[in-house]
Amino acid sequence: MIQFSVHFIYCNILISVMIAAITLAKKILRKHLSAGSQYHIWFLLPVVLALPFLSVRPAGFSWLIRWFHFVQANLSPKPDTAMLPTAASPLSTANWLNDFAISVTRNSAPAADFVPLVIWAVGMGAMTVFMIRSRLHLYCIEKSALPLQSADVRRLYQRCRTQLRIRRDIPIYSTAFIRSPIVVGMFRPRIYIPIRLITDFAENDIRYMLLHELQHYKHKDALINFLMNIASMLYWFNPAVWYAVREIRTDREIACDSFVLQMLDQDDYIAYGNTLLNFAQKMSLYPFSLAAGIGGSAGQIRKRILNIAAYRPQTKWQTIRERTALAFLAALILESTALIPVLASEPRAALPEGAVIQTEDLSEFFADREGCFVLYDTSADTWILYNETHAAKRFSPDSTYKIYSALFALENQLIRPDSSILMYDGQSFPYPEWNQDQDLDSAMRNSVNWYFQELDQRADWNALKEFYRAIEYGNSDLSSGVHDFWMESSLKISALEQVELMRKLYTNEFDFDSRNVQAVKDSLKLSEQEGTVLFGKTGTGIVNGKSVNGWFVGYVESDDNTWFFATNIQGTDHTDSLTAAEITRNILEAKQIEYPSAILDKNFTW
Repeated sequence: MIQFSVHFIYCNILISVMIAAITLAKKILRKHLSAGSQYHIWFLLPVVLALPFLSVRPAGFSWLIRWFHFVQANLSPKPDTAMLPTAASPLSTANWLNDFAISVTRNSAPAADFVPLVIWAVGMGAMTVFMIRSRLHLYCIEKSALPLQSADVRRLYQRCRTQLRIRRDIPIYSTAFIRSPIVVGMFRPRIYIPIRLITDFAENDIRYMLLHELQHYKHKDALINFLMNIASMLYWFNPAVWYAVREIRTDREIACDSFVLQMLDQDDYIAYGNTLLNFAQKMSLYPFSLAAGIGGSAGQIRKRILNIAAYRPQTKWQTIRERTALAFLAALILESTALIPVLASEPRAALPEGAVIQTEDLSEFFADREGCFVLYDTSADTWILYNETHAAKRFSPDSTYKIYSALFALENQLIRPDSSILMYDGQSFPYPEWNQDQDLDSAMRNSVNWYFQELDQRADWNALKEFYRAIEYGNSDLSSGVHDFWMESSLKISALEQVELMRKLYTNEFDFDSRNVQAVKDSLKLSEQEGTVLFGKTGTGIVNGKSVNGWFVGYVESDDNTWFFATNIQGTDHTDSLTAAEITRNILEAKQIEYPSAILDKNFTW
């Protein structure tokens, strides 16, 4: 809900900018674009208005996401470290691998998250009521209208259809319930004219009005009108969209006037303008929102009269120049719109330039679980990926975060490789291993939350945030607070980024103190046999007592090669790091990657 709210706000800002760009372009090119082309430019607007409903996430407004996270974190209960842990997996009995995790309490949908949605829905409901009222009015007109009785006007109507080369038989009706001719219906178009039109206007005046309405049909204005009504309903709160809808309706009528003028002799231009003026004086009324007609507001009438007065037939060269300008403008706007999803989407992990990628179907190892596996083979310089989409998506790191928490603490001398003990404060935890003094090795081995939370609390908060930005740790978002930003909260990282970070840690591309890097490596050591060493860290996300996120990240080091890996699984329950570790073991075994024999032993207890 938060992500969509931010995405919607962000896209509305972009929509407003695009509307401003279209308006500015129209003003700059008004001398080079006909009235029809200025109207047709607006046809690009539905593409822009579709942006909020694309499957993208905003990055440019990450500050807005952080603010939402901050509000949610303060409204949601903090993790209850006194609650009982979930049932332990058999793997937790192994002497080389432990996964201790605490459930956090998260409201799946805090009431505050729904406030923007409720306001939006209420506004759309009000707009829908207006639409329904307009539709009911049209329904009454349809029921009261009678087929046009005047034989003279019917013959004139048929001549207008022939002149416009409209083969479809469009029914025409007369009614006393309207004061302006209108054309309605996308699939069953119909024309309604007021009865007074027949008695109050001359034949030429009626001809001009009929040509105008038929031009609306010919140019599918009913469809555009429908889309604009939907836009008004969805974006009722956005003044830029309201402005655009108003301008579209004005440009529509001006364009329709120009299309009619193209069919007339130059001597008839003044007569057409006088007809419009006389009609406006006698029957001024803005058209229905669900219909297109010759009527309009006083402002619209004024602009239309000015357009008629300035109208001149285009030369062939002017037509070519106009189409070139229109094509260039359309291409520019569409290209800008196409870039918006890229700019708005959540940044995803990118593999090193020129990386050799090999995708494999490893679904048999995951069974029915949603997840991914990433492996980097140093010797072959090859990335092996299963479920690349999932591998690029960011999730909470949970306890895998502790690798870099330890690195920061060492680099900032909160602890030292030879002096990393923190004293136990006596608080009771559900794991006996936590209820004692800890050094870095024991805290990492037993995934002791309080140890790393204490390190973070001792750190300079700005320095901590800068550290994660510097090493490019996922989204580097620590906005949910020092206590639990890494436990199913604001901080997110992808499996691809996990592997790349582990590789950089191993080679010390960060140029940190080598003793500190080695201390972190030593704390990750799980098993060793015959020159092959396994390093790794588990991470389990437990929300409201249900394990929903499982990580196992690390590397296998042998005499002649090093393999870096990350496995992530997602689910609604029973989705933990021990399962991720088992999946990892099975995949590495299938690939015949050397592993400490204890881990490959079929009788080993997982």
